Amino acid sequence: MNAPTPEFYPGSLVSARGREWIVLPESSAETLRLRPLGGGEKDESIIFLPLERQPVQPATFPLPLVEQARNHAASQLLMDALQLKLRNGAGPFRSFGNIAVEPRAYQLVPLLMAMKLGTVRLLIADDVGIGKTIEGALIARELLDRGEIQRLTVLCPPHLCEQWQRELAERFHIQSVIVRTSSAARLERDLPPGTSVFDANPFTVVSLDYIKSERRREAFQRFCPEFVIVDEAHTCTQGGQSRQQRYQLLKGLAEDANRHMVLLTATPHSGDEDAFFNLLGLLRPEFTALKDLPPGARMDLRDDLSRHFVQRRRPDIAEWQDTSMFPDRKTAELTYRLTGAWGQLFNDVLDYARELVERAEGRGQREQRMNWWAALALLRCISSSPAAAVNALRTRLEGASEEAGGDELTLDDIEAQAGDRVLDGLDDALSTDDIEPAAQTEDSARLRELIVAAESLAGAANDPKLTKLQDHLVALIKEGFKPVVFCRYIATAHYLAEFLRGKFRDVTIKAVTGELTSGEREAAIEEMSDTEKRILVATDCLSEGINLQHLFSAVVHYDLSWNPTRHEQREGRVDRFGQKEPEVRSTILYGEDNPVDGAVLQVILRKAESIRKELGVLVPMPDNEGKLTQALLNAVLMRKHNAIGNKAQAMFDFGEPAEEIETAWQSVREKAAKNRSIFSQRRLKPEDVLPEWRKSAAVLGGEDDVERFVSRAVAKLGAALEPYKQHHKLYLDHLPATVRERLAADGLTGTLRIDFHQPAAQGAHFIQRTHPLVVALADTLLERALESAAETSDADAVARAGAAFVGNVSLKTTVLLLRLRHQLSVIREAGTRLMLCEETIAIAVSGSASPEVLTPEQTQALLGAEAVRNMPPPVRDLHIKQALQAIPDWQGQLENLAHERAQTLLQDHRRVRDAAEAKGSYQVTASLPVDIMGVYVLVPAEAGA
Repeated sequence: MNAPTPEFYPGSLVSARGREWIVLPESSAETLRLRPLGGGEKDESIIFLPLERQPVQPATFPLPLVEQARNHAASQLLMDALQLKLRNGAGPFRSFGNIAVEPRAYQLVPLLMAMKLGTVRLLIADDVGIGKTIEGALIARELLDRGEIQRLTVLCPPHLCEQWQRELAERFHIQSVIVRTSSAARLERDLPPGTSVFDANPFTVVSLDYIKSERRREAFQRFCPEFVIVDEAHTCTQGGQSRQQRYQLLKGLAEDANRHMVLLTATPHSGDEDAFFNLLGLLRPEFTALKDLPPGARMDLRDDLSRHFVQRRRPDIAEWQDTSMFPDRKTAELTYRLTGAWGQLFNDVLDYARELVERAEGRGQREQRMNWWAALALLRCISSSPAAAVNALRTRLEGASEEAGGDELTLDDIEAQAGDRVLDGLDDALSTDDIEPAAQTEDSARLRELIVAAESLAGAANDPKLTKLQDHLVALIKEGFKPVVFCRYIATAHYLAEFLRGKFRDVTIKAVTGELTSGEREAAIEEMSDTEKRILVATDCLSEGINLQHLFSAVVHYDLSWNPTRHEQREGRVDRFGQKEPEVRSTILYGEDNPVDGAVLQVILRKAESIRKELGVLVPMPDNEGKLTQALLNAVLMRKHNAIGNKAQAMFDFGEPAEEIETAWQSVREKAAKNRSIFSQRRLKPEDVLPEWRKSAAVLGGEDDVERFVSRAVAKLGAALEPYKQHHKLYLDHLPATVRERLAADGLTGTLRIDFHQPAAQGAHFIQRTHPLVVALADTLLERALESAAETSDADAVARAGAAFVGNVSLKTTVLLLRLRHQLSVIREAGTRLMLCEETIAIAVSGSASPEVLTPEQTQALLGAEAVRNMPPPVRDLHIKQALQAIPDWQGQLENLAHERAQTLLQDHRRVRDAAEAKGSYQVTASLPVDIMGVYVLVPAEAGA
């Protein structure tokens, strides 16, 4: 970037086109990027100097005028507007002025860890729902705002692309494009030859499945941005072909020693030691050696690893006294018995499935596997619902494949399709296929009898599982919970939704399945936000990628998942950062005399839960690519004494497969426990983080500052906040037309429900400092403050000057509201990048003392003080004139203050990002003269009495 001419550095004031502007970064010798003195980001302009009719001249900020005096109550409003407008704040973190989320203090730990690394290589393995997306994106935003990176890519599973794009845009003001099979050709269509989509689009969200192929992988590695976030990083370790391709992709990216990489996963260790240490090797190759070193020889490497690896469970957050951000999760199990006609049908289906397998013995492998999958499909669907069972019985497994052009399905086709629809997939690739698996391999009278019997059992009268669900939902809704009912198949979801609509007349009920696109699913869910009572019935298409905590507070597992990770994902949709309710519920529904449920619950789910409670983290099932689950279900199928009867579920005999799974669970538990002990890091403690957090919050303003400002600002502009259910309503039509127009451009019209504290109330906007409402109010008030007295009335103006009799000072005290501008130079091998830093502070002069910088609390106490009695305008004007006349005498002290604050800013940057000093350096220069935004004189109440 060309350096701008000396008088036009970022932060300089210039006069152009009849008004004053602040010069912004990205200006050059011929082009100036400018922001009007009283304007915001949307008012920025670019001026091409050679074409300007009048030369651009240096300018100074005008002092307040006596004519701009207003009542004292309007003084703090200007302070708040200035503070909340800051985007290039002068605190230790550059990014905090540019994000639309107020991170919790514990979420700053990964950011501080990253700032201590020259090249950021971090594995964030926090528990489900703690906020890994925020933690990873915050690091990216900080490096962007420090000028250390210009491009960013997120690599994630395809079903998470839209969520990442939305999070980056809404929370971090990073506008990205999605790169995957359906969008890549469109993005590349208009590019010049030799130009990469990653050069043309600096911010991208890329599907791992799209980019992992060898051809695309090599091209991506050449053009890959300098900062990479990898979500679900545990799916990118060595293993099957898909995992191997992903691993090779990341390994190639990691070979560039200057590339920043942040890996995110809630399950870093799946019991596969090689996979785990290969993941650590992406941070630094030498970390793979930890696997083979004896414990005593690991200390130095362990210490190094602790700088790159952070893993925290929910209990670890307790020391931050921030556990209110997470609800209590109460779990329960509900049982039903397969009695009467339903029990008879279950036994008949079980017998028929067993016969299918026995009949194929001794025949070709294709027929054996086809019959086995058909039998397993019957077990899965009959355990789900009559509707799923009917669809499975009616769908022929041996048939034509549309993908194969009408040819007969091959054995590999059968294995892939049936496996995806019957089983739940592996932890690195959980199945999202919710179509009922095919189970028909013949057309026989026996089969038709089973279909007729299944059809006749639909409804609560004959379906004990459905009856139990209805009773449980009645109880949940009565207690105020809003449940999500998860089931395995589309037919079951519609079966449940149709039945529940007939029973819950005053409750909004929707079914969301894989039949809908990702956008349609989100729209269907958001449509439920206006209803007080709601039940969502969903397949596992919603167990990943869509967060439901703002609308729902309970999960019911109507169908047991055969993979415990899926259960945790379902519950994690509502039990996560941002859940407003103090308690969430999770209920498992199972048949106590159903051998399929018995096997899954007894051998898989309960064991997983016991390990999770012991270690505090979820450990994925050690399933050997699904072989153990298949062996377990084969035992259920082929043991005739597992039929429905009077035996309790705990009495079922699952034989050798259950023993093998128990052995595998024990092994993975021991490995996970050992590694948690070995790699338990010396975590950053609250006392290491909170000072930096408080310093940034003081510069930029927090939730309380935003609430105070908005409340006063809308009142000043003719509207008011109306209390409503623990939050507020704001009627935007009461605001001035200019404000309404700005808000309408951001899609905000009519009545706005707003909440100043997160998590926001259901249906309310969380109003933080970068929300369009705050921006519009701050810009409007500052513009009015800078207008001449003739252009504004006393009622709607913000005070740049004032004087009042108050009771909280003993000496006449002058408060100056200052805006300080600094040029931050980041010097690297590639050149020097200039940035603008701004801060708003207040100083006080009492009697003949020197100016003293006020803390935010002191500023609020002085500017927020109530006037004790009216001050006659002539007296007020006299006090203001005397203060303005004294300013030249204070000018030297104000400049010294600006230099001191510049050095403080430099120390902040060096302290937080000390690792970057090895690759360059920082310089901070104060932009003079200091802008005096407001002058306020506080006179002791007894004076002139």
